[in-house]
Amino acid sequence: MRPELAAWQWALAAACGLLVGVSKTGVPGVGTLVVPLFIMVLPARASTGALLPLLILGDLFAVAWYRRHAVWSHLLRLLPLAGAGVVLGFFAMGRIGDRELKYVLGALVLVLQALSLWRSARSRGEPTGAGAWWLAAALGVLAGVTTMMANAAGPIMLVYLLTMQLPKNEFLGTSAWFFLCINLFKVPFSAFLGLITPSSLLFDLALSPAVVAGAFVGVFLARRIPERVFGLIVQVLTAAAAAKLFF
Repeated sequence: MRPELAAWQWALAAACGLLVGVSKTGVPGVGTLVVPLFIMVLPARASTGALLPLLILGDLFAVAWYRRHAVWSHLLRLLPLAGAGVVLGFFAMGRIGDRELKYVLGALVLVLQALSLWRSARSRGEPTGAGAWWLAAALGVLAGVTTMMANAAGPIMLVYLLTMQLPKNEFLGTSAWFFLCINLFKVPFSAFLGLITPSSLLFDLALSPAVVAGAFVGVFLARRIPERVFGLIVQVLTAAAAAKLFF
């Protein structure tokens, strides 16, 4: 369980576990903070493999709570393309630098968020899912690539769901099923690359109570956050995460 970590690193890792749980069941944008924080605990490559089982644990809680709220029309658009993106990301591992990936991802998320705001204003609150296959195709593949390479699909998926203007529970349910499916799909690829090891799984086991606690905190918060405030929180946290990628 990596006893060589300092006390502050264990505390930060536990905080990351808590944030994973909160993001999966209540405040999705919070999850975008986990990846850069976890790199302060483990090296970038090792952190990718260690974080994946924690994300899956949070996904399981989110699906258990919001399973009936998923919009499967969006999932059927996204999942096959995201799966293809995971395969592309698998082959791109080691060929694209972390810094370049972060810059491209950050710029793209900000552009897509501007598009989301423009579409929201233009539609005046009406659903915009119809006719958005081109958006699902582009973002699905991109989400797969970035989640395989850096567990960084969160901002991409958030922008897509914001653009679709889903109500809070449908937002959380659709996100929960998407990430559970795609994260489980990533497991054999990550294991093949040596990112998931017995040592990393023991480390995850030690952090799992923090994820469980965070999941219950997330449900508590989701029940109390109004719809409009929920959307605003997600917008702000997504923009903050995208901006953070430049530094």
